[in-house]
Amino acid sequence: MEDKITIIEGPPPTFESVTDEWVLGLSESPILSEIVVTRLRTFNGPELVERCHRAWRHQQPICLEYRTQDGLQEQAPIVAARYIETDEGHLLILWIRLANDGIELQFGYDDDLGDSEEGDSDSQDW
Repeated sequence: MEDKITIIEGPPPTFESVTDEWVLGLSESPILSEIVVTRLRTFNGPELVERCHRAWRHQQPICLEYRTQDGLQEQAPIVAARYIETDEGHLLILWIRLANDGIELQFGYDDDLGDSEEGDSDSQDW
C-alpha cells in the first residue's frame, strides 16, 4: 500500500527547479524526471516528515497527492522532506520527482562523416 500526503485545500502547489548539488544523488532513476521543491503550510510538519521517514525505512514509496490547475488529481513521489517552524505554523518543504513525459530522446548518427565532395558516402570510409 502506497502512503501519501494529500493537499486537501488551497491552491495547487508551485514547483521550483532545484540546482543544489546534493539533489543529483536523488535523481538517479530509470525514468526521465526532474527533482523539484515545493513549500506547503501545515500545522503538523513533524508528523508529516516522520510519515515520510517511516515509509523510507520500510523501503516504501510515499507520494504527494495534489490537484493541478486543471482540477485533475496528480501524484508525485516524495524523495526528501523537512519542516521549518514559523510564526504562522510549520512550513513543510518537499522535494519531489516530477516525470518528464514530454522529453523525447532521439538517437541517430552523423551522416556527414565520410561524405565525398559529391555528397555520396564512400564505402571505404566505413
